[in-house]
Amino acid sequence: MTKLQKPKILGLVLALGLSASASAQMMINGAGATFPYPIYSRWFDEYAKVDPSVRFNYQSIGSGGGQKQILAQTVDFGASDGPMSDDNLAKAPGKIFHIPTVAGADVVAYNLAGNPALKLDADTIAGIFLGKITKWNDPKITALNAGVNLPDREIIVVHRSDGSGTTYIWTDYLSKISPEWKRKVGTNTSVNWPTGIGGKGNEGVAGQIKQTPGALGYVELIYAIQNKMP
Repeated sequence: MTKLQKPKILGLVLALGLSASASAQMMINGAGATFPYPIYSRWFDEYAKVDPSVRFNYQSIGSGGGQKQILAQTVDFGASDGPMSDDNLAKAPGKIFHIPTVAGADVVAYNLAGNPALKLDADTIAGIFLGKITKWNDPKITALNAGVNLPDREIIVVHRSDGSGTTYIWTDYLSKISPEWKRKVGTNTSVNWPTGIGGKGNEGVAGQIKQTPGALGYVELIYAIQNKMP
């Protein structure tokens, strides 16, 4: 996988005053980003060993869904890769706090026979996501990877289909490295992609890449590691 240099901070969006169960076992409900789901699951399991009276239920539905649910007061906390906008904060029925919880990295992951370790620079990555570089043996890719036998195969771009903080971070990166991307597509949790197919959540994108020869997309690092994707 190709790592970005900029770390990514994920935060909880916490609303105070929401009701919790008054029974012997307290259930804390949350929803949001898929980015932290692997580590959140582990933390919640470990916490249950320390205090079985508290249980966590976290829905890995994407940052956009987490923000919507915290505003609707259907969960006790939401998780989002990016902060809530001022407009959304103004809609909140109560005080909302942003608490950073996790630092990580987005990476480019791909599916090529033999899983060669490829070098992809910023211009090449932008060209792929703009739909201007469409083949794995494009001269710009071969020039960066001397000695690697790259196939004459179409690059199938995989992106998020849901509202996603991971997408916000990724499109922000593309906007900073490519004036054309910034002008034509821009930065947001959901954009009009110039090319590619969609997957829901980091899990969905990783799954699409893994099952599609020639695919390339962006995921949080742990999803690339778990799926053994370069």
